[in-house]
Amino acid sequence: MIKKSDISGIILAGGRASRMGGLDKGLQLFKGAPLVANAIARLQPQVAHLNISANRNLDTYKTFGLPVLTDVARLDADDFQGPLAGFLTGLENCTTPYLMTAPCDTPYFPMDVAQRLASALFETEADIAMACSPDETGKLCNQPVFCLLKCGKKRELADSLRQFLAQGGRKI
Repeated sequence: MIKKSDISGIILAGGRASRMGGLDKGLQLFKGAPLVANAIARLQPQVAHLNISANRNLDTYKTFGLPVLTDVARLDADDFQGPLAGFLTGLENCTTPYLMTAPCDTPYFPMDVAQRLASALFETEADIAMACSPDETGKLCNQPVFCLLKCGKKRELADSLRQFLAQGGRKI
């Protein structure tokens, strides 16, 4: 069984937020607190180590008391490569056998999402597990930003992700 001590987490807060007019999503208030604070409160109890992936307002993100990592694949300050760049940054900095990714802008994600994904990973002997949720018709839709990755082959996965990003790939 996969234990909490085997899982590092990374909160993805490094995006451009183009649909929000470029506002930094993680710092937008939800019930009086920044969205990233909510994500920290939900994910931190589920993992052994937690980092924040951010690419701007770094000093503000550092006030939350966690390591703040910028995307390792960024070419310049205006280069926002999407959540996969955050995955890559998480992999490059992961010190445990598993990496849990979660976005900063989903305030009601389950308090046991890491354990649910760990159970699925363990039971299926897969390398990656991602969350799914029903749409308005009940059809299950993948939520790939909630992902648990086995880091045993992290060098190969990181190299593949880096190449995909360098070729302009962004879609998960």
